[in-house]
Amino acid sequence: MNRPLQPPQAGPHHPRRKGSWRTLSGLRALVTGGSSGVGAAVAAELCRCGVQVLATARRTEALEQVAQSAAAVGLFPLRTLAGDITQPEFRALVVAEARKLLGGIDIVVAAAGSGAIGPFSSADPQTLRQIMEIDFFAPAELVRACLPSLSESPDPAIVLVGSILGSHPLPLHTEYCAAKSALHSLAGSLRVELAPAGIDVALARLGPTQSAFWENLLRGEKPVWSRGPTMTSAAAAAAIVAGLRKRRLDIVPGWTAKGYCFAARFCPRLIDAVVTRRLRLSR
Repeated sequence: MNRPLQPPQAGPHHPRRKGSWRTLSGLRALVTGGSSGVGAAVAAELCRCGVQVLATARRTEALEQVAQSAAAVGLFPLRTLAGDITQPEFRALVVAEARKLLGGIDIVVAAAGSGAIGPFSSADPQTLRQIMEIDFFAPAELVRACLPSLSESPDPAIVLVGSILGSHPLPLHTEYCAAKSALHSLAGSLRVELAPAGIDVALARLGPTQSAFWENLLRGEKPVWSRGPTMTSAAAAAAIVAGLRKRRLDIVPGWTAKGYCFAARFCPRLIDAVVTRRLRLSR
């Protein structure tokens, strides 16, 4: 059951030509944050597309539930490994297990994340460090650890799951925005740096999405401007996987996220004015 299948071979079915779509079936993926939300949905969607997946997260029972659900639709069993992705020892173990169980790594999806809400002036300095560890350092170092395996892949790709708040920050989200902005810069740098090696680096800029994010905040609660309609995790995951297939390097699922990113680029002061007004009304 745990013996890996033969890795896909370079050729007409897995070309590195950027003008063609990526054939996902038979590829091997490592997904973090796989116990809930977008990470779990991406793992299940990749399984449905015939990808061999190793999903990781801290919660063992939740991972097992995701694996059971994926078994009903996937061509291959969803493998899982529980642990803390912020720990270097666990990252090394994850990469080693992916090579052992899957035979290699073709796709890395870094979806694990956390956040906090509240004034920066009253925050514990440890909160910033925790969020930077989870949302930036962990995915960055996981990518570094996976590069030797990705360089052996016939059609490699990295997906860093970011946020529209990495394009333009909001108040009370200081630590989260800082981490996601750093992640966005990492994606842009690596995209150019790894292009000669044929490794795609995609950034998924998610807007409001149904997940356990708000229940797992390190502090605070959902602000007033985040209480509107949200995209389902399944819809966000479908957009990410479609982006992988179509070789999109900037994935922005849903019109809410697209509208925010448009405003962030062309009229950022409008966002600040709207948020400032809502802050005043909520007090």
